[in-house]
Amino acid sequence: MNKLLSLTTLAAGLSISQVFAQNITQQQEPFKGVVGRTLAESKENWVEPIKAPAGAPNILWILLDDVGFGGTSTFGGLINTPTFDELANNGLRFTNFHTTAICAPTRAALLTGRNSASVHMSGFAHTRMSAGFPGWDGRIPSDKGTAAEILRESGYNTFAVGKYGLTPDEDATDAGPFDRWPTGKGFDHFFGFLGSATDQYKPDLVEDNAHVTPDGRHLNDQITDKAISFIKRQQAAKSGKPFFLYYAPGATHSPHQVPDQWRDLYKGKFDKGWDVFRQEIFANQKKKGIIPANTILPDRNPNIPAWDKLNDKQKKVYARFMEVYAAYLTYTDHEVGRLTGYLKDAGLLENTLVFVIIGDNGASKEGTPNGVINKGYTSVATNSGTPTKPLTEEELLEYNFANINKIGTPENTVGNYPLGWAQALNTPFKAWKQDANSEGGTRNPLIVYYPKGIKDKGTLRTQYSHLIDVLPTTLEYIGLKNPEHIRGIKQDTLQGTSLVYTFDNPKAPTRHTIQHYYIFGARSIYKDGWKAGLSYNRDGILGTPDVKKASIQKYGEGTWELYNLNEDFNERVDLAKKYPQKLEELKALFDVQAKKYNLYPYITWDDVTNKRIHQKPQEQANNSSIGKIRNK
Repeated sequence: MNKLLSLTTLAAGLSISQVFAQNITQQQEPFKGVVGRTLAESKENWVEPIKAPAGAPNILWILLDDVGFGGTSTFGGLINTPTFDELANNGLRFTNFHTTAICAPTRAALLTGRNSASVHMSGFAHTRMSAGFPGWDGRIPSDKGTAAEILRESGYNTFAVGKYGLTPDEDATDAGPFDRWPTGKGFDHFFGFLGSATDQYKPDLVEDNAHVTPDGRHLNDQITDKAISFIKRQQAAKSGKPFFLYYAPGATHSPHQVPDQWRDLYKGKFDKGWDVFRQEIFANQKKKGIIPANTILPDRNPNIPAWDKLNDKQKKVYARFMEVYAAYLTYTDHEVGRLTGYLKDAGLLENTLVFVIIGDNGASKEGTPNGVINKGYTSVATNSGTPTKPLTEEELLEYNFANINKIGTPENTVGNYPLGWAQALNTPFKAWKQDANSEGGTRNPLIVYYPKGIKDKGTLRTQYSHLIDVLPTTLEYIGLKNPEHIRGIKQDTLQGTSLVYTFDNPKAPTRHTIQHYYIFGARSIYKDGWKAGLSYNRDGILGTPDVKKASIQKYGEGTWELYNLNEDFNERVDLAKKYPQKLEELKALFDVQAKKYNLYPYITWDDVTNKRIHQKPQEQANNSSIGKIRNK
């Protein structure tokens, strides 16, 4: 039973979903009048404009970037996020929610309600990480309509701000084509950037269908102002239309750049180091019930040194990286608070269904063991800036120490924290971003907030769930079905499972029972609490060639692991040898899922590194200025 039905049932006795279906049908149906030779011989027929039903809620989706499970105070972390705390305290916390382990596949799955390979986004829309196969070309098909397309067809205004990340490089110039820009995928207006990452002070900024000049402020500030302005203009029109806003800041992806007034907010707060930080988060998560009481914290990753074994110079530099990151996350929470504060003051928040996804993957492992500040982090440079030779770890530490005051500033052009903080921010899980085999890569917190409809405020939900569930949840809750056609194109079915069944029943059995994951070789399969996974790391650390000691794993190498997540929340006890039959069953299921959802052929980091997947049009785009900007 949809939650708004009692408020919005029309006089004609139609349900909300029937009204939506009727309106969509009206838009698609052929002319029903009569066309004669004269006006007297003709009969007019008017198609009424599509209108959302009275009382339909506004919809706000918030998606953060590169935030680990243990990052926010909302889910037991030590970084203050008061806006998220307030939304969660008046909504629901989902602690068993999953992403894909990396940005573009996550965003494609979220926006379409379908697995990323099904919508051609197994990798990226970037030229160097896409391939000429249906699951890999980075081009979302028109029969896989986005949330924005569905909702616009149903009487909503649709807006997006921040990171999009789903436009092919070769399309991402002011010459277009624009059908795979946000405005071509259902958004009335867009303000943000099309790539995977951008400088927060000098962003590769786009408004609607053209690149624009940034105004010099931090991008978080700009996108929040723009989101508010979109809604203000819509409300001023007094159309009565609800809105859908997709708010996806580049934060907290690198570069970690923070306005001056925020940068020292956590000064001295991380001097105790990442080992103590992990323990404090872990204790806090247990205290709040975020994790089971019997959970055991995994050992520190062997590639990460104990904090008390570091020298004073290392401790000072590494702590500063974390101070800046924490400030970045708190500042981002503040900007979300500006948005929700405006909605509250405008009387709109009470009727806004809000989903907050805290991270499109786990905390990033891309900051190297020492952390990075700018282009100098990989090579010694001449006065002209031309790289001459790779830096050793010792040289990198010296470089970072000499430039410690640049961390978090606009000069911090690729800034990212050291690897030890990534593990700490992913507490209580192992591994990190890019690792589709691990909960540390794929488990992120979800908040659902709706004052009118959430009765069980401030409680937890532990049912297994995934990004592809957000769109079906949204549609069911407002009484809307996925349309059969969008702009005359027959639509494929959604693949997610609505979570509405959990809203009033915290003990409801999980309905999302099978889910696969794959990111450039790393893979896993979940079924009914069991999970099998295969790592595809380089030395267990990084998916980047910048770490010289890293070795590239070939496809098929490595050993599958098996876990019972019902009893082993954070994958500590490998049961592969104890239950080989279960492991083989899950491996076979993974291949079934891969075939069903368009994942073949498997493409790995080795294929990307050796440029085996480049096609001629991609190479042309890669040599263009926009390709160079977006692929760095």
